[in-house]
Amino acid sequence: MEKHILLLGLLLAEGICAEDFITDFEYGQMLYRDPRGASCAACHGETGSGKLIGEYPDKTGRIVTLYGPDIRHATLKQIRDSVTKGAGVMPRYFLTEQEIKTIHAYLQKLNSHEKTGSITRLFERKK
Repeated sequence: MEKHILLLGLLLAEGICAEDFITDFEYGQMLYRDPRGASCAACHGETGSGKLIGEYPDKTGRIVTLYGPDIRHATLKQIRDSVTKGAGVMPRYFLTEQEIKTIHAYLQKLNSHEKTGSITRLFERKK
């Protein structure tokens, strides 16, 4: 009988302690900053507002500037398509549907104070 009570106590404690260690927001932040070794923030900035990736001379010597686009107001479909298919110079990533949804929700919550915006594909702009 004592073993059953002890076992029941352990099961109850397991259920109580089984809460998530991090919130969905924190998990989204973790994925955004380092999903499988490649940071979204490296190209899209800490908040998804876009960022200068780099510059290089093309064959004619003109400087080409690569920008990561603003993705703060991207739809789930836009994020999913870009992540799974790649976009411009952005490679595709092998994230689960839930990971993609979590990154999208993180961006939405992080930038919820803003009302408008749009996503564009990675593009090259020559100077």
